[in-house]
Amino acid sequence: MTRAAFSHIRQWVFDLDNTLYPPAARLFEQIETRMTSFVMSALGVEQDRADHLRKHYWATYGTTLAGLMREHQVDPGPYLTQVHDISFDSLQPDPYLCETIARLPGRKIVYTNGTAPYAAQVLKARGLEAAFDAIYGVEEAGFLPKPERAAFETVFAMDGITPRTAAMFEDDPRNLAEPHAMGMRTVHVAPERLEAPHIQHHTGDLTAFLARLT
Repeated sequence: MTRAAFSHIRQWVFDLDNTLYPPAARLFEQIETRMTSFVMSALGVEQDRADHLRKHYWATYGTTLAGLMREHQVDPGPYLTQVHDISFDSLQPDPYLCETIARLPGRKIVYTNGTAPYAAQVLKARGLEAAFDAIYGVEEAGFLPKPERAAFETVFAMDGITPRTAAMFEDDPRNLAEPHAMGMRTVHVAPERLEAPHIQHHTGDLTAFLARLT
């Protein structure tokens, strides 16, 4: 039944963080720590205030960066360089996931709210580079973040994505609302199932889910 639901899909869009590697790797915790440090320095606030603003901007604008740009005119370049300067030692290669993604029919891309160079480092550490045709970061979307409709439209137009024949895999349920509205097949990749109209499928094991499709 799941395989039949994806029989028309020829374009596969994958988020990066906590989607193409398990949350247990705790990579994003490193990024959040560096985000807080950046906010402290850029805005001249204490850690508690910086933590609050980091979370508030993420909830309000989709990313901390979007809030910093809109409310404080922060230059995205130094921010993105600093927050993604992390260790990838917790990531392990996953040749079976690479093989499973590669077997999917059609084009496969990564689209992240991080940067494309950062995504490339993650894919290299996971041994997934060969599975994907392209990588798109927030810079390709003009620094507009998911879940904004314009961000998806920009990246999808750039890659030639046709939503009706495309699927989106994401750990953040907010980022599946617009793809669903555009006509994409949506898959929430997370340990816990979330029932929502814009979430059509759920999996806590991406490799096993994809294996059922091929």
